[in-house]
Amino acid sequence: MAKVLLVEDDGTIRSGVVRALTERGHVVVPAATAMDGLKLAVAEAPDVVLLDLGLPDLDGREVLRMLRAVSRVPIIVVTARRTEGEMVRALDAGADDYVVKPYGAEQIDARIRAVLRRADGGPSAPERDPALDVDGVRIDPRARTATLDGAPLDLTPREFDLLYHLMTRAGEVVGKRELLTEVWQVPYTTADKTVDVHLSWLRRKLGETAQEPRRLHTVRRVGVKFGLPR
Repeated sequence: MAKVLLVEDDGTIRSGVVRALTERGHVVVPAATAMDGLKLAVAEAPDVVLLDLGLPDLDGREVLRMLRAVSRVPIIVVTARRTEGEMVRALDAGADDYVVKPYGAEQIDARIRAVLRRADGGPSAPERDPALDVDGVRIDPRARTATLDGAPLDLTPREFDLLYHLMTRAGEVVGKRELLTEVWQVPYTTADKTVDVHLSWLRRKLGETAQEPRRLHTVRRVGVKFGLPR
């Protein structure tokens, strides 16, 4: 059970989410505006925040930045904005996850559980697995460090887990469904661009692009492979 702060201006959606999450054992604190959400974030100390972006008084990204400046509470953006650019901006601003409306109760409940496991240092992090060294990339899950040709790689926790999972399967094509369920530990949906966005960031840090890959090779309609140069 978690205390969930729901910041959503649509009354129909708000009441539906409150009912669905309450039935699943969560305590839900609803807010219809950004300012109410910010006040309740301080007063109620929620375990997780569900944040709509299209709020009447402040844009949700601004609320996200304000929350992230004072708290490390997990924040799941829930929005009708479905472009990759919107997702990138929200994740850059500090969101832990991004869900496009409409979404089902089972999906949002699973995503809440996933971000809480990550916040608690749960089983999604491969901390007891061996270090790997493939094609100049060395990654050590115990120390949570990664290097490229001896130089440190500045990876986010999710980028780290994604790279490690791909390296454990080096030479194999790994499907996006597997990446989303194993690395993010959330259900797969065909509209979910989370994996694509993080792969793009990871490629940039590895000094390559999707058009000119060295290690991260996309196999169209199948997945991605961490492999040696071709």
